[in-house]
Amino acid sequence: MTLQPVDLPNGAVQPSPVLEVSGLTVSYSDRNGTRTAVHGIGFCVNPGEVVALVGESGSGKSSTAQAIIGLLPENGRLEAGSIRLNRQEITAWPQRRLDGIRGSVISLVPQDPGNSLNPVKTIGKQVAEILAIHGKASGPVAYAQAVELLARVGLSEPKLRAQQYPHELSGGMKQRVLIAIAIALKPSLIIADEPTSALDVTVQKHILDLIDELRREYGTAILLVTHDLGVAADRSDRLIVLRHGRIQEQGRTADVIANPQNAYTRQLLSDAPSLNASQPPAAAINEAGKDGQDDIIVVENLVKDFGLSGDGRFCAVDDVSFRVKRGTTHALVGESGSGKTTSIRIISAFEKPTSGRVVVDGLDLSTLRGETLRLLRKKIQLVYQNPFGSLDPRQTIRRIVEEPLLNFEPVPRVERADRVAATIAKVGLPPDVLDRRPHALSGGQRQRVAIARALILNPQILVLDEAVSALDVTVQAQILALLGKLQRELGLTYLFVSHDLAVVRQIADTVSVLSGGKLVDSGPVQNVFGNPASAYTRELIEAIPGKKYPAAIRSTPLASTGTQQ
Repeated sequence: MTLQPVDLPNGAVQPSPVLEVSGLTVSYSDRNGTRTAVHGIGFCVNPGEVVALVGESGSGKSSTAQAIIGLLPENGRLEAGSIRLNRQEITAWPQRRLDGIRGSVISLVPQDPGNSLNPVKTIGKQVAEILAIHGKASGPVAYAQAVELLARVGLSEPKLRAQQYPHELSGGMKQRVLIAIAIALKPSLIIADEPTSALDVTVQKHILDLIDELRREYGTAILLVTHDLGVAADRSDRLIVLRHGRIQEQGRTADVIANPQNAYTRQLLSDAPSLNASQPPAAAINEAGKDGQDDIIVVENLVKDFGLSGDGRFCAVDDVSFRVKRGTTHALVGESGSGKTTSIRIISAFEKPTSGRVVVDGLDLSTLRGETLRLLRKKIQLVYQNPFGSLDPRQTIRRIVEEPLLNFEPVPRVERADRVAATIAKVGLPPDVLDRRPHALSGGQRQRVAIARALILNPQILVLDEAVSALDVTVQAQILALLGKLQRELGLTYLFVSHDLAVVRQIADTVSVLSGGKLVDSGPVQNVFGNPASAYTRELIEAIPGKKYPAAIRSTPLASTGTQQ
């Protein structure tokens, strides 16, 4: 793979790349042998430029980033290729020599801020440490500079934050701390490895804005590693699309988005909800025939308080009301702490409200007791965010899917086996998965199993709690298509909980927006998106990535390019 130079206007001379990668090959060894994760790829990153490395899980993007900065795991090996940083070959450098440039010439902003900061050391000391390690400052001087850096990355009350520990900060605050560490010595290159994937949409926008502002100020080159094409489209100068460790396509972002040459790139663009803003929302497509249908979920003036230490009280849900028509999809939207999860736990009868009323299919939950309450759960089933965490790793898929039948509907073994097989087929999985265990399945396959387990009791309502947020864009598109098919065939009602408004716009008929436990907007999706009633909703909508290239919309989505996920 040859390096792709950038065309400059007016005959300007192209600056020397900060990073040049050629022929990079990375492999991993385990008890099953050696597998190659990255196959001879090459690219460059110029000063002040943002290059986005995009692809699904297993595409090789994180392995590429780790190889560049010399942080491959113990079983990883850089087999071949060249890595040049500011024209200097660093491929064969030992770890001790790489330590001398990590932080000063090349820095990493990792994906998970929770696991990247020392839990027993204050924030100020951790930021000051990078200055001390490289001999730039020490003691009180380093600490004072650390406080300045925390202010620079937009943390409120930086002196206070410097004295706090990581657990006292939100996810967005912790990510800002990692950026402060990354920019402390004004490196030539920052590798941002999924820097916002765990953050709410507005926090994501603030973090990306911050990285962009610092890039412009310092002229730092950015290698942005992400699976989010909306983020990559909005934030990068050039795109590199990876699949199975090979570059499928690379070029100027505007060119790749407007005229992708590779079928896989076209598939990714077609599947990305944030790049398909002009697609009519589910409400506009499915509205016909819904007038006059009854409300299967009624939530009236819902309040939920939790006690705090001392005599304090925390109101997690504050006077929330909405209705969901049978056979439709209603979305609950909001950032972390907005009250979404507490609301669905009450609606699913796992929590009792402090006040207010919830009626599910004509049954007032406050009147249900014992067996009647237990049987309600046949009508309403949950599908969780993390399909690996919600499936018992010791059980076969057959056992996982049939377990609700054993709990609620004792039926003969033969009938039970037939129902399990039929349900697995219904969610698009082959029969041979039944005797496998969760670890042997992909993320998308595991989520299909979770949906099958929820469907086995023939419920009327599925509560989908961030059910696609942990999935790659193409797998996410497949699961959303499956949910649409099941809803049409079975008449299911969905309560769809998400912080991703791009997905909500695609799948939901109606939406309720929560902020700080309060309902700030509600109604048909096209009304709320087209004419939001609250400043908070407008902020959420403005934070949806992918607005930069509306021409990326594909009129006819392509068929899937890969195997069943």
